[in-house]
Amino acid sequence: MAARGRATALYLRAMPTHPIVLTECPRDAMQGLHDFIPTATKTAYLQQLLAVGFDVLDFGSFVSPKAIPQLRDTAEVLAGLNLSQTKTRLLAIVANLRGAEQAASHPEISYLGFPLSISETFQRRNTNQTITEALADVAAMHALCERGGKTLIVYLSMGFGNPYGDPYSPAVVADFTQQLAALGVRIVALSDTIGVSTPALITPLFEELIPAFPQIEFGAHLHTTPTTWREKVQAAYQAGCRRFDGAIGGIGGCPMATDVLTGNMATENLVAYLAEQGERPGLNLERFADARLAAAQVFAMHC
Repeated sequence: MAARGRATALYLRAMPTHPIVLTECPRDAMQGLHDFIPTATKTAYLQQLLAVGFDVLDFGSFVSPKAIPQLRDTAEVLAGLNLSQTKTRLLAIVANLRGAEQAASHPEISYLGFPLSISETFQRRNTNQTITEALADVAAMHALCERGGKTLIVYLSMGFGNPYGDPYSPAVVADFTQQLAALGVRIVALSDTIGVSTPALITPLFEELIPAFPQIEFGAHLHTTPTTWREKVQAAYQAGCRRFDGAIGGIGGCPMATDVLTGNMATENLVAYLAEQGERPGLNLERFADARLAAAQVFAMHC
């Protein structure tokens, strides 16, 4: 263990300094809500988020409206956004190749996100596919993105364990990552779909994967409780992760995983932690405060 610790310290000192990449995820915050948020309300809220200066906005998804009825108006929301005064790039989640083709047809969208699960059970629950079928879709989606000048982000769902008893270990995560690297995927986000990650899981995973796959940018999409957020983001940050997802207020979670939603990483907590580390993500803090007030109003009315 001591040798491993020395090796990790040497790696971190030698590791290139990468800028922080922040993704705000209103899509993840909204998708599990029972009451439908009107399209105009969604559009106005997203417009406020675009003024904050996040690197990426996970704004909607092109999936079956039967699976996620809350996001059935993603195309209409997109049509209503004014992107002329923002640096933020848009990300849409897709569940299959058909959804990817829909998302890719919109020039305003820069990123397509696909949830590839380490758990066979969850892959079937989430996208109605086997893992083998999902990997085939990843290959096709990556080719589609390459042709269309977009970037595919693969979220490794259940990346820290699952509640179904499906096989899980860091070696399994590394094997999935190897398959994605072979396909040419350049961004992989480890996703704590049900909030089970701990520093004892987070740190070794990032410390192993980041140096093993230098061609891949790794992100952290961590679901958490209000009392465990700091230890999780700290474990990822200290292990070298510089790409983080959050949702204002910590609202949301995956409705396809379990009957009880575990909240997202609250963006305000994430920003505060990064500021403590001397990181300056380049947000307009006045607009951020406005967006937090808007989120409280939007979600109070529809939760």
